[in-house]
Amino acid sequence: MSDKPSIARLFFSFLRLGLTAFGGPAMVAYIKELSVIRNKWLGEETFKDGVALCQSIPGATAMQTAAYVGFRSKGIPGALASFIGFGLPAFILMLILSSLYDRYHAVPSMMSLFNGLQVVVVAIIANATYSFGKSTFKKYKDVILATAASILFWAGVSPFIVILGAAFAYVYWDGKGVVAASTFEKEIQGHGFKKLLILLLILLFGLLMLYLMDTNLLNLAILMIKIDLFAFGGGFASIPLMLHEIVNVRGWMDSKTFMDGIALGQVTPGPIVITSTFVGYILYGLSGAIVATTAIFAPSFLMVVILTPVFDRLKSSVYFTNATKGILASFVGLLFFVSIKFALAVHWDIFRMLIGVAAFAALFRKIDVLYVVISASVASVLIF
Repeated sequence: MSDKPSIARLFFSFLRLGLTAFGGPAMVAYIKELSVIRNKWLGEETFKDGVALCQSIPGATAMQTAAYVGFRSKGIPGALASFIGFGLPAFILMLILSSLYDRYHAVPSMMSLFNGLQVVVVAIIANATYSFGKSTFKKYKDVILATAASILFWAGVSPFIVILGAAFAYVYWDGKGVVAASTFEKEIQGHGFKKLLILLLILLFGLLMLYLMDTNLLNLAILMIKIDLFAFGGGFASIPLMLHEIVNVRGWMDSKTFMDGIALGQVTPGPIVITSTFVGYILYGLSGAIVATTAIFAPSFLMVVILTPVFDRLKSSVYFTNATKGILASFVGLLFFVSIKFALAVHWDIFRMLIGVAAFAALFRKIDVLYVVISASVASVLIF
């Protein structure tokens, strides 16, 4: 491998990559090109281990992979540099779009635009459901768990309970396992244990300051942390959790506004979970956007830093791997429910049906989602 990169080089390398980070998990291939092939910061096997880790824990896979590369290269400071650099363009652009939406969404031309984009959101979530199902369904029990999750969600059961139930069910069905004995603190010595403690203390201090300053922002932060901790399977897994908590439980916004936020998230680089920036801005302005975005990415980052040194032991546990399989199966069911929920919120006519079918077909054929959204936007303004 070549010399380790500086903190500044990690930040600006991932900032540049983040400017064009469309495609969600597909960006992992470009991160590999940057870190393994072009600059040789990591070896092939080390990078593969990182991808396996990021696919096994909750959070946006590409963002976590960026953090993993930085962590392996320069410890916790490197992880922060690459993680922030990669996500910053998406945050800034989403902040601008959220501000424009808040100011102009009632203008007729903007209403026409989002009338078409709602249909694209349905197609995006439906395609995500298909993709999740195709990669997840290996055994009959996967289908059973997905179906049960969808029914329970429809019945009003909290998705967090559904997810935990699916994890326990799969572990019960599929046998036992053990994790090789290890001392956690010993494993992460040399990987910045004191720095990790400082990060955790900063997070707790931030929550305390929100408690003292504005309990509304504190509640928003805690909710986003909770969502990220359960979002196994990548950014799309956060959508049913956000829908349940933000629209159904708290009523902070209606389904249409939430769908508009998802649509805006698809024209920005970065993971779909950047919708959190939109939610925070619409609720509490700039401070809400900063708090929501920081809170929904903080757990993902910390899990990469904490689990990277012990992942070899963790992945040897059948308990861990089976629980993950159960969780992913439940998310297929939850995404299926969200697809139906969003579809019912659309006022269908022949033009919307045509846009929806065309968008799904394009996504199914692996056409970049950015092109699909832009094409639908143009069609919406011309038709509606």
